[in-house]
Amino acid sequence: MPDLGPIVVGVDGSPSAAKAVEWAAADAARRKLALRIVHVCERWGIPEETEYCEGALAAAADRARLSAPGVEVTAELLPGHVVETLLGEAAGAESIVLGSRGLGGFGGLLLGSVGLGVAGHADVPVVILRGPDRPQHGEIAVGFDGSEHSEAALNYALAQAVARGIRLHVVYAWQMPVTAPYAAGYDEVMARVAADASGAAREQVARRRDKLGDIEVKESTLCEHPVAALVDTSKTADLLVVGSRGMGGFASAVLGSVSHGVLHHAHCPVAVVRPRKEA
Repeated sequence: MPDLGPIVVGVDGSPSAAKAVEWAAADAARRKLALRIVHVCERWGIPEETEYCEGALAAAADRARLSAPGVEVTAELLPGHVVETLLGEAAGAESIVLGSRGLGGFGGLLLGSVGLGVAGHADVPVVILRGPDRPQHGEIAVGFDGSEHSEAALNYALAQAVARGIRLHVVYAWQMPVTAPYAAGYDEVMARVAADASGAAREQVARRRDKLGDIEVKESTLCEHPVAALVDTSKTADLLVVGSRGMGGFASAVLGSVSHGVLHHAHCPVAVVRPRKEA
């Protein structure tokens, strides 16, 4: 396996970005990776703006070094459009970490236009810090449906669970097909669908068993809308991992409908993962 690049965290001086720095620094420490902090200054050259950006970047670097003393930390102020610049950073990164809201370019939508833009296009895992600070539950949850995107999500979730030494919760949520309930053999077909879904998830976990060590694995097969199921699961998870598409997502969407819905409503940090492109 090739050496992993640094964890990149985007900052803008907001409280949400500060949480992202702390999360990224802790993740870098657990996984023995470097941390790269970037602040994208869109109005480059305006003295007041540049001074603010420099101060925010320095504060973020100090926060990272204080919270994770053993981590190699670098920080850089970059000009350009926020989303485009952060996507450029993805090229050599292990992952990108962002706050759910922020100032300037990080504001906009409920989640934040930057978070959606980066999560929808980056070729590396994108972690969005959602929800208030709360006690840890000792669980990494991942949505799985057998697709290539959900397999990539499962791999990332596994790495997170192993690094933390906590439980891995694999969730398969499926919706009832649009079929007349009185059709012949309907109940048997539904039971077979559920069994196949659960079996596929279990097989994927079994293939990775040698990497799990003593990590506990919990599996859930739920007949309900994937967004509702995963959002509910996020209430007792420290991190929820989803593929960028799949589990009922629209193939034409930049972000699948499930990942989009989870990003807006989850109660814990969310990682959106897509299969890495071959070099």
